[in-house]
Amino acid sequence: MPVRGVKRIFSMKGWYVMVILALLPILFLIVALGFLKMAGWKACPIAAIIAFVVAVFCYNMSVPIAISAALEGVALACWPILLVIIMALFAYKLTVATGSLEVIKQMLTTVSEDKRVVFLLIAWGFGTFMEGMAGFGTAVAIPAAMLVALGYPPIKTIVACLISNAVAPSFGSIGIPTTTMAAVTGLDSSVLATKVSIVSFIPDLIAPFLIVICIGGGIKAIKGVGIVTLLSGLALAIPELFISMTIGAELPVMVSSIIIMAVIVLYSRACKSTSNPEYKFDIDAENQKAVSFGEGVKAAMIFILIFVFLVGTSKLFPFINGPLTSIKTTVPIYAGPGAKPYTFTWVAVPGVMIFIATILGGLYQGASIGKIAQVFKDNFVGLRFTYLTIIAVVVVAKIMTYSGMTKEIADALVFATGNAYPIVAPFVGGLGAFITGSCTNANVLFGPLQTSVASSLGMSQPWLAGASSLGGCIGKMLSPQKIGRASCRER
Repeated sequence: MPVRGVKRIFSMKGWYVMVILALLPILFLIVALGFLKMAGWKACPIAAIIAFVVAVFCYNMSVPIAISAALEGVALACWPILLVIIMALFAYKLTVATGSLEVIKQMLTTVSEDKRVVFLLIAWGFGTFMEGMAGFGTAVAIPAAMLVALGYPPIKTIVACLISNAVAPSFGSIGIPTTTMAAVTGLDSSVLATKVSIVSFIPDLIAPFLIVICIGGGIKAIKGVGIVTLLSGLALAIPELFISMTIGAELPVMVSSIIIMAVIVLYSRACKSTSNPEYKFDIDAENQKAVSFGEGVKAAMIFILIFVFLVGTSKLFPFINGPLTSIKTTVPIYAGPGAKPYTFTWVAVPGVMIFIATILGGLYQGASIGKIAQVFKDNFVGLRFTYLTIIAVVVVAKIMTYSGMTKEIADALVFATGNAYPIVAPFVGGLGAFITGSCTNANVLFGPLQTSVASSLGMSQPWLAGASSLGGCIGKMLSPQKIGRASCRER
């Protein structure tokens, strides 16, 4: 064999070894979370240590630079990612504590006598609202519990609720998966949100039909509710795209969900009775008690204020957004090649707006300062393991990106798939969400990989990232953690 051929073989073998080393943190997470069932707060810090060791000893990253990369990951995880997660769940839990969620449930369950329409309203409309507002499994667990309590079969209910949550998680928790992917990849969040909305458009239309088929026992269940099912899909797809293009990634699902519920309610007012007795839904007299407009507004006040504050401080109102955005601190953290100072924006971030809206809304609903403080404390303490998980995942992503490990994996994927990679991109995102149970974690892990592959292939970075995010939504639906949350809530 010619000397040149021998050198090429050894060179290729060395490249394969480097790719495998770069994959070690991800492979460990697959094994630890997927097979060993290790808790995320335990597995993710170990993955971060593995990434650090590989970066230093195999990718020639100096220890100080590796530490600075990790510190930038900690900063990004804390502000704004964890800030939004904490505040979104604080808003949800205060709504529960004031009894407002029960009033909202009351309004939802008295809309129609058709089981399919009520199911669409709660699973698709209210479930999507819960995803946009809080995320973290609430979009499946809360609607599933409500529906089972109303007499729907548990297994079918859980499956249908999982289907209903198969497209919205990219904009869950006030858009945190998409804004986080934008932060770790350097993409513009509005551009990325628009691409996510475009690739989600058809799935947005299909999902409501699958929900009706699932809960109704077959395709025959669509007869009689085809129009409202289609309208409820369009009520997500069209506003989601419009809001992504004009406002950004924070409100597409939250606002669209309100439109979904409005569309279903208006349809039900126009078509009060079901034409098929098989789907007749009787609600007991207690649940028939009407909720007045004032009671409804009071119950929804926290969510109303969140919407007002987020829109009011967005780029739609530059005279407000500009001064608030200027309240920031720029700090150099990462010290390696291509380093850019990290900016902490202190006021014009969703987490701060949600916090203010939640306190004001809670006070309007009659909660005392002491009660609000207790709910906040319980929520903050209850998320302690989530902090460690999110921080560790972002640290892994930062170290892998800055050390060149992500680029190594991207080159390997390009070598293996070539121009066919866009077909693979959603499956990569789906794998990440299936393993971690979180679209945010999947986007943090694989967002930089997707943009790196796109650069290597000369393709659009936002398009591949958007496809990966949609894959993450579906992977999250199938995740054991997601199914477990729904099952536990049902029990």
